[in-house]
Amino acid sequence: MADDITILTEAELRRAVRLDLEAVAVVEQAFAALASGKVVMPPILSMAIPAANGEVDVKTAYIPGFDGFAIKVSPGFFDNPKLGLPSLNGLMILFSAKTGLVDALLLDNGYLTDVRTAAAGAVAAKHLAPADVATAGVIGAGVQARLQIEAARLVRPFGRVLVWARDGAKAAACASDITATLGIEARAESDPARLVAESQLVVTTTPAEEPVLKADWLHPGLHVTAMGSDQAGKNEIDPRALVEAGLYVADRVSQCEKLGELRSAIAMGLWKGGTPPELGEIVSGSKPGRVSEDQVTICDLTGTGAQDTAIATFAMAAARQAGAGSVIST
Repeated sequence: MADDITILTEAELRRAVRLDLEAVAVVEQAFAALASGKVVMPPILSMAIPAANGEVDVKTAYIPGFDGFAIKVSPGFFDNPKLGLPSLNGLMILFSAKTGLVDALLLDNGYLTDVRTAAAGAVAAKHLAPADVATAGVIGAGVQARLQIEAARLVRPFGRVLVWARDGAKAAACASDITATLGIEARAESDPARLVAESQLVVTTTPAEEPVLKADWLHPGLHVTAMGSDQAGKNEIDPRALVEAGLYVADRVSQCEKLGELRSAIAMGLWKGGTPPELGEIVSGSKPGRVSEDQVTICDLTGTGAQDTAIATFAMAAARQAGAGSVIST
């Protein structure tokens, strides 16, 4: 018996899925599902390729009630820009949750990962950032720096953005792009400490292995979303900051203990706080989020397979509605 498989290209997926409140809601629902304890989500399969300054992550999750589940393969090769190529790539395979047959190949070249990662930042900002954010800061100047700011502004309509990166020219280019995209003031900041001091919401978006945000920079009413640390060698946030913050939240504790900022705090013997809350528990209301406007909050995003299954399912439905994609029979 022939089985039909839908093939969707990056161009088709970009037309079907945008970084908007609908995409944020899809990812928010994935976090809520994680908090239910019913999602089947194995540990991330992660492989470093040091000779090419590269890495590959494989993520998946089964969410009860969904018709399908996705397996996402996400390579990151960080010398690619020198070759005129993007750092991130990849694809998602959508399987039937009833038969295990392949339903679709989403040849997104990492686009859906970019969207769901930025949307997760918006979920964190929605539930943890102070109600009034005048200035947002971003540390890093890559694709996620731009998208995290775009996503965060969907839930906190700030009017000013500061950008810091090790390469000042890249920070200036990123700020220029943010101004062009969002129509708000954005400028490069030469001092990351000043960026944090002037911001109520800061997102770190780097592959740093040494902290780019110091504990001494924390101030009342600050929220930090750290999304760059997703490998055991990475560390964007001073481990002491996790202890000194009023609230530290993990997207998935078991992942953050091994791959995220929590790993560094545990390794240094600083973390004595027991099991931290997960973002899904705060989304679902089973654990409290920000309790005062002066509280300092930190959210550690390592990326979850539940987000991938959710965004792939959403993309497939949107593409079908638009009549997009080609079909092959096997």
